[in-house]
Amino acid sequence: MTVRTRIAPSPTGFLHLGTARTALYSWAYARHHGGQFILRIEDTDVARSTQDSVEQILASMKWLGLDHDEGPIYQMQRLARYQAVAEQMIASGHAYRCYCTPQELDAMREAQRERGEKTHYDGKWRPEEGKTLPPVPEGVLPVIRFKNPQDGSVHWDDLVKGDITISNTEIDDLIIVRPAQEGASDGALGVPTYNFAVVVDDWDMAITHVFRGDEHINNTPWQINIFVALGVALPQFGHHPIILGDDGLKLSKRRGAVSVTAYEEMGYLPEAMCNYLARLGWSHGDDELFTREQMVQWFDGTHLAKSPAQWDPAKLAWVNAHYIKQADDARLAKLVQQQLATREIEAADHDHLARACALFKDRCSTTVDLAD
Repeated sequence: MTVRTRIAPSPTGFLHLGTARTALYSWAYARHHGGQFILRIEDTDVARSTQDSVEQILASMKWLGLDHDEGPIYQMQRLARYQAVAEQMIASGHAYRCYCTPQELDAMREAQRERGEKTHYDGKWRPEEGKTLPPVPEGVLPVIRFKNPQDGSVHWDDLVKGDITISNTEIDDLIIVRPAQEGASDGALGVPTYNFAVVVDDWDMAITHVFRGDEHINNTPWQINIFVALGVALPQFGHHPIILGDDGLKLSKRRGAVSVTAYEEMGYLPEAMCNYLARLGWSHGDDELFTREQMVQWFDGTHLAKSPAQWDPAKLAWVNAHYIKQADDARLAKLVQQQLATREIEAADHDHLARACALFKDRCSTTVDLAD
C-alpha cells in the first residue's frame, strides 16, 4: 500500500496553528513511509471563502517547507462529482430527497425539546418498506439526506485515541447535498456538506491515513457509514487533541490565534516553528530539538499525545533562539535586512550585516531582536 495523507484547510481565514500542526504530522507521516501528501482546499463555504485566504494558506505551507505532491485541489471544482455520487446513493437506497422546509425543521426540533427529547431529524421523508411518503410539495427545493443505519454501532481503532465505538442511535440522517443558492441558474449543481464531500474526496484521492483534530471525532461515524454505503475502503483515522492558549482555553481563529505567516513577520524561523509544533502533541524520547529530517525519520504515527498541549511563547522563543544560533550568517543577514526595511532602514552592505549577525545572534531569540 502506498501511504497517502492530506491536509484540507478551509479558506475562510488564515492557516492557524492547529491546522499547521496537522499538516506537519500528515506531511511527516507520508514522507516517513515514502508516500504522497495532498493539499485540498475545502472552499464550499462560498460566502466566507476568499482568494486572499487561499494565498495565505499556500504561503504558510511554503514557508513551513511542507511541500505537497498533488494539489491544491478545490472542492468547488468538483460539484459534478459530488452530485453524481449522491445520485448513485439515491439509486442504491442509501440516500433520499427530503422536502422539509427550514420552518418545518425548526418546529420539529422545538416539539422534541418540549418533550425533553434529543433533537434530530424525524425521518419524515425517509423511505421505508411499506411506508407511504407525503406528496412532493410545489416550489420546495429538496436536500439530499444520507440514510444512516438505525441500529448497530460504528467502531474504529483510532491511531491516537485507540478503540472508539459510537451507537448509530446517536446520529441521524445527515444532509449530504444542499440545493444551489437561491437565484442560481436552472440546473445549477447543489453544494455538498462537509461530511459528504470529505468522504468522496478521500475516496477519489485514495487517502489511506487521516490526521486531524479531535473535534472531528463526532463527524467520523457519519463518514465511516458513508464509506461503507459506497462499498469503498476506509482510511485510518488519527484524532489528536487541540492546542490550548496560555489561558487554558482552545486556541482558535476566533480566540487569540494569529496566522502562521505572522510568526515569520515576528522573526521566527520555519525550522523552529516546525520543531515546536511537532512537540505540541508528539514526542521522540526526551528529544526537544531535532531537524525536519530527523522528524521524518522518527514520525511513524506512534507517540502522539492523548491530552491537549498548551501553547508556550517562552518555549517557542527558546527553540527559535537555538536555531538562530545555528543559522548561517548570510541567511540571517538577509532576514535582518527585511526586518530593517520595515522600519525604513537601508542596510545595503550585506557582508557587514552578516558579520554583525555573527556577533549578536547568540543573544537573540528572533530576527526582530537581531534587527534591534
